Amino acid sequence: MSEPSGERTVVHFLRHGEVHNPEGVLYGRLPGYRLSDKGEQQAKVVAEFLADRDVAHVVASPLQRAQETAQPISSMFQLDVGTDDRLIEADNRFEGLKVSVGDGALRSPEHWPKLWNPFRPSWGEPYLEIAHRMFGAAHRARAAAAGREAVCVSHQLPIWTLRRYATGKPMWHDPRRRQCSLASLTSLVFRGEELVRVAYVEPAGGTDPTVTGA
Repeated sequence: MSEPSGERTVVHFLRHGEVHNPEGVLYGRLPGYRLSDKGEQQAKVVAEFLADRDVAHVVASPLQRAQETAQPISSMFQLDVGTDDRLIEADNRFEGLKVSVGDGALRSPEHWPKLWNPFRPSWGEPYLEIAHRMFGAAHRARAAAAGREAVCVSHQLPIWTLRRYATGKPMWHDPRRRQCSLASLTSLVFRGEELVRVAYVEPAGGTDPTVTGA
């Protein structure tokens, strides 16, 4: 089968770098969580990895860790960092707790009412809503880059949900099995408006894809 015609545009979804979080809080959308020293270095490594690419558009989640991850890339290509609220972390009822859905929450009866439907999921923003807003962000970035490349800095769960949606897989999944390491790139390749390929790479090396800090 021949590939669809039209200009080729690549939209990279970059998960932010490591966050300074010594208390191990599931911080979600809470403000004030910055990159750690290691996270800052990871962001620089990704910028260097993309240095020979044709990046024309950089946009990030409004959260601090995403904005900071975008900065080395924006400096590399002399571009302003845009903000797209659709790239924000998923809403989560465990936000602010020292617990993860895949671990401590399952052992604590006080949290069981939040876990009645893992397919939706019942403890947070529905997967399909995440997928739709992220796919909308992808098409907005595709239009902005127009035949070149864009970088969208987001978070683990939204990026993984987008990838499953884009590849036709069920939305629900085991959080411990997400292939979306810190500072990794999940890239959507378009021909015209049609998605033709999804790729994944870890420029900063593999990291433990836990849900803490997502």
